[in-house]
Amino acid sequence: MSFNLTFIGQMIAFAVFVWLSMRYVWTPITKAMDERQEKIADGLSAADRANRDLELAQEKAEQELRQAKRQAAEIIEQANRRSAQLVDEAKQNARLEGERLLTQARAEVDREQNSAKEVLRAELASLVIQGAEKILESSVDAKVHSEMLDKLSAQL
Repeated sequence: MSFNLTFIGQMIAFAVFVWLSMRYVWTPITKAMDERQEKIADGLSAADRANRDLELAQEKAEQELRQAKRQAAEIIEQANRRSAQLVDEAKQNARLEGERLLTQARAEVDREQNSAKEVLRAELASLVIQGAEKILESSVDAKVHSEMLDKLSAQL
């Protein structure tokens, strides 16, 4: 019997030990393990969110960089078009100014030419009048007349 009582006593002690372990030891251990597992899961999900946020930020940065490059290219293209337009306008203005100056110079040459013609006509008329006066003053001799005309033509 002593064997049975010892065995029963050991079984009761084991049951009390298991009950006390389950109540006071196992529960806090499982609770601590669950909390630790939850913290690890939260950390992993936070890391995943951070990775996704990082990828989104990188994509957004790349997209903004592409957009900035596109805008820079557009600005450069506009500047090139504007400079070409300004060059064309300057060429056009220079051509028009050249034509205006050429027209003005031609008009000035025509005026000078007409003025010179008028001066020559006036001189010619004066010489003709002088020649006629000399012819009339001298005798009406064909030889003298011919000499005077030769002198007049030499003066012209």
